[in-house]
Amino acid sequence: MAKLTYKSWAETSEVFPIDDESKGALNVLRWAYGEYDDELVYACSFGVEGIVMIDLISQIKPTAKVVFLETGFHFQETHTLIDEVKKRYPKLVIEMKTPGLTVEEQADKYGDRLWERQPDRCCHMRKVIPLREAMSGTTAWLSGLRREQSPSRSQTNFVNKDETFQSVKICPLIHWTWIDIWDYVKKHNLPYNPLHDQGYPSIGCSHCTFKGDTTTGSRSGRWANQAKTECGLHNANENGGI
Repeated sequence: MAKLTYKSWAETSEVFPIDDESKGALNVLRWAYGEYDDELVYACSFGVEGIVMIDLISQIKPTAKVVFLETGFHFQETHTLIDEVKKRYPKLVIEMKTPGLTVEEQADKYGDRLWERQPDRCCHMRKVIPLREAMSGTTAWLSGLRREQSPSRSQTNFVNKDETFQSVKICPLIHWTWIDIWDYVKKHNLPYNPLHDQGYPSIGCSHCTFKGDTTTGSRSGRWANQAKTECGLHNANENGGI
């Protein structure tokens, strides 16, 4: 197959049929690893969509590379889950990518609780830059974005041109609903973050994650009471407000 780069869903509907149980996700993953192989990385936050993605990926490429952006602010429940995932999928290569500054160094340089005063800057330093470093030498990356999650994600395609990282962003779960995600987790008895059971649909850094709408898995609990809805990984030309 010729290299399929920056194509929209409409242009690739015949390549990625969605009439299977995974709503096209496995077809997309087969193509993606066939096309990019070791030049493809999955950036995982280990929310419930991430667990589904990992299980699907393991069926296509058990030795796939997974990057977790270790900001230094994650819930302990998230770290415990990562340990469980490592045991269940021992062949996966999970990289814990840390920022250039420790939590203490960031506080010394920019002041304490930067996430409250300048959340975009905090995310840029602790997520965007580390992922850019992790993607050095890669061609494409995987994301668990779903169209149902938010208005800003409603037009996401299977294959997307990524302006932020000058890369190809592949999103196999765009047609999955929140119900689809949980049905899959229950059917396959997958581990997941217990915070989901406590009213957290989307889980990130502990300081910026709150309870939200658990009916669709929306991002209503992220950066509550702020205009911010994304950490910057999925914003075009994200610069952290610098």
